[in-house]
Amino acid sequence: MGNKDKRWIGLMLVFLIGLFCASTPFQSYASFPNELRLFAGQDKQLRLAMPVHAEVTVNPDIVKVNGEARHSFRVDLKQPISLQSLKTGQTEMKLKLFGAIPLKSVKVNVVPDLKVIPGGQSIGVKIKSNGIMVVGHHLVNVAENKKSSPGEEAKIQVGDLITKIDGVPINDIGKVAELVKRAGEQNKPLTLTILRNNQQLQTEITPVYDIVDKAYRLGLYIRDSAAGVGTLTFYSPDHGVYGALGHVITDMDTQMPIVVGGGQIVHSNVTSITKSQSGEPGEKRAHLFNEGKVLGNIEKNTQFGIFGKMYAPPEHGVQNEPIPVAFAEEVKEGPAQIYTVVNGQKVESFNIEIVHVMKQQFPATKGMVIKVTDPRLIEKTGGIVQGMSGSPIVQNGKMIGAVTHVFVNDPTSGYGCFIEWMLQDAGIILKPNENLKAG
Repeated sequence: MGNKDKRWIGLMLVFLIGLFCASTPFQSYASFPNELRLFAGQDKQLRLAMPVHAEVTVNPDIVKVNGEARHSFRVDLKQPISLQSLKTGQTEMKLKLFGAIPLKSVKVNVVPDLKVIPGGQSIGVKIKSNGIMVVGHHLVNVAENKKSSPGEEAKIQVGDLITKIDGVPINDIGKVAELVKRAGEQNKPLTLTILRNNQQLQTEITPVYDIVDKAYRLGLYIRDSAAGVGTLTFYSPDHGVYGALGHVITDMDTQMPIVVGGGQIVHSNVTSITKSQSGEPGEKRAHLFNEGKVLGNIEKNTQFGIFGKMYAPPEHGVQNEPIPVAFAEEVKEGPAQIYTVVNGQKVESFNIEIVHVMKQQFPATKGMVIKVTDPRLIEKTGGIVQGMSGSPIVQNGKMIGAVTHVFVNDPTSGYGCFIEWMLQDAGIILKPNENLKAG
């Protein structure tokens, strides 16, 4: 066989392989999942579009296939395969051609049904740190023409969290002042327990007397709390918990995540909006009101926002009834809506487009790229503004995620995270390593 013949045969093979790969059956097979997650009671259709029959085996107590409550039976792969989840658990659906040749195996994980009330309300956030945050150093006037910073000399760093003083847990600045005064008067050092980069350290520091302020000082700027406004993402009536913000709360000086020692969410009222422009994100301006009526507590501060107990369902929402949630793999490019407040307390629905969906195996805040298409919102805000993070994203009647970031150079666009990751951090949906055992 000559080189020309070999080349021709090679080209024909490449052509045939390309033709096969472009065929509908191959495309359907390639997109057929190896693993499938369903909420109990949820239906799902899978398509192989192959002109053959196969034998399917599955645990009929967990999943029905094509309405059949049998362990094994024949299916036509030219037609969609319909799955109906019955109860929580795991099973494996196996497809065999002619009942003998393995074709496909799909792990099916059925989790408890879950519906949430989408938020969008503007909320006030008051968070207490689980310790005392070090946000800076300062020099103390210890004598004429002499200054020192005991904190800096003790190698205490900006971003450190003081969790104990002399072995006693501490999270109140007022208490720190008392202990510093007492130790200074007795000329005794204080033993500080510090959390730094998730490591616990101990150091000693002796207060010095400030001749100008006439008080004992550590030479540290410290803080025990933070406050601001944000957007409620969801409320789960079955669990009494909420999620909000879609991003971590950090200290404004150190940019370190605040370790939660307690906190509250309260009512907030949007008073005005500075519009976003290219290179300059805008912001919602809001103030706290009716602070005596606490809406909920703050138990967690994670990369996906704050979470805790909420004492009653949120008011002024677009929807007051729970809606289904979607797993990350269910989110599709195309039209969707965000719920948010642009004036007062009224939550409104605005149209957006999901322009790209990332395939994420592990939690990350940038799960989808969104673009504001609603002319009303663009006119009012210029697109996405600070304070809008946490606004719920709804697609086809399902809660799918929350707004997290704005593109500085194009404020009509930004990122959103999948609701699945927020629900995991809220503790109301299982993480992958917590899945139920196979049935």
